[in-house]
Amino acid sequence: MEDYRHLADRIADDITAGRLRPGERLPPQRVFARRRGIAGSTAGRVYAELVRRGLVVGEVGRGTFVRAAPAGTGRSLVESATAAVVNLELNYPSAPGQSELLAPTLAPLLRPDVLTDALRPAPALGTAPAREAAASLLTTPGWRPAPAQVVFTGNARQAIAATLASLVRPGGRLGVEPLTYPLVKEIAARLGITLVALAADEGGVRPESVAAVHRSAPLSALYVQPTLHNPTSLTMSGERLAHLAATVRALDIPVVEDRIWSFLADPPPDPLAAHAPGLTHVVDSLSKRVAPGLTVGFVVAPEERVEALAAAVRSGGWSAGRFAVEAAVRWIGDGTVRRLVAAKRADAAHRQRIVGEELRGFAVQSDPRALFAWWELPAPWRADTFTAAAAAHGIAVTPGPAFAVDPNRTPNAIRLGLASAPEPDLRWALRRLAGVVRGAS
Repeated sequence: MEDYRHLADRIADDITAGRLRPGERLPPQRVFARRRGIAGSTAGRVYAELVRRGLVVGEVGRGTFVRAAPAGTGRSLVESATAAVVNLELNYPSAPGQSELLAPTLAPLLRPDVLTDALRPAPALGTAPAREAAASLLTTPGWRPAPAQVVFTGNARQAIAATLASLVRPGGRLGVEPLTYPLVKEIAARLGITLVALAADEGGVRPESVAAVHRSAPLSALYVQPTLHNPTSLTMSGERLAHLAATVRALDIPVVEDRIWSFLADPPPDPLAAHAPGLTHVVDSLSKRVAPGLTVGFVVAPEERVEALAAAVRSGGWSAGRFAVEAAVRWIGDGTVRRLVAAKRADAAHRQRIVGEELRGFAVQSDPRALFAWWELPAPWRADTFTAAAAAHGIAVTPGPAFAVDPNRTPNAIRLGLASAPEPDLRWALRRLAGVVRGAS
């Protein structure tokens, strides 16, 4: 009997050669099995292998379809992987005059005597001034981390990787929202971590789902984005956050709380760490507040876990550069970060108004403070085919399935990153996408 992987290879060849085109529906598994003279279970393994390779996507109740492009690993959200005229995948906010604001702070670091120290490796625990600066930056109205709890990494992605590596052993189970940051999916795969989709509603993760999933098979940790969740822009209420904290305390489950977009809220709501400080690891960075090219990641860890986390940072090679740390201390201390944050909050509100104007009448979910929008597409559009249609018009968007944890429950939606494109390009792109949906050429 022919090996299921060889069958998957032949279908993959058909997709690569264009004999099976993006959006084309594969036959039902029972029909495929009958045509190939194989068992139904073998057909299921062939389709599962194609899903694993990112060549097809299964939609519950509709079938299995050829993807518009190979499934993203999440890297496209942090690196330009397209020659699109307007890239709404990348999402790095920039304020007017940003370089002029940042440059004066860097000038003192370029003196030879200062530069010598600034070019040395930075310890995972940073320096005393860096810990104080980070603690002050991350403080919210009802929560202030102790400086001794701060661990430094090169960026937020490294902070997530180090924290998960320190918390979850290979084969362990990580509870996540049903739509999660795509890079977490990639990190989990590399670390041998199994992602488990938790039930969620319009208020965020349902605490009773955490308890139910943990009872069925223990969870090693949770990864959540309670504030301006990417891609839906949802922010958990204080009541839901407190309920979730009570649940993880009762079950003794560590939590990785991603706060990367929380700075856009004014003021940022208190983190889960304010309710469950002994279990919550708060991840944040300067990449969105300042700039992606010279950034620093932070993890505020429970006191008893600081050294274990620092060891994970060192072993993974995820340490921050000392020059970046020194620059960060100065940018935070002289008010540069505060001014940039204020400008980026204003820009986010303006860009959301553009979304409201250009996509009026469509099912777009967002938050006036967010720099992304979640567009639920009307029939007959599907996420992958619409992504391909957008690309044909020179516009890059992120298909909803890139965020889905369960490949068999993929959303018929796209995420629009609003931050990186110049304002006129953003307006043009949104108008053009609206025209595509309406059937305009």
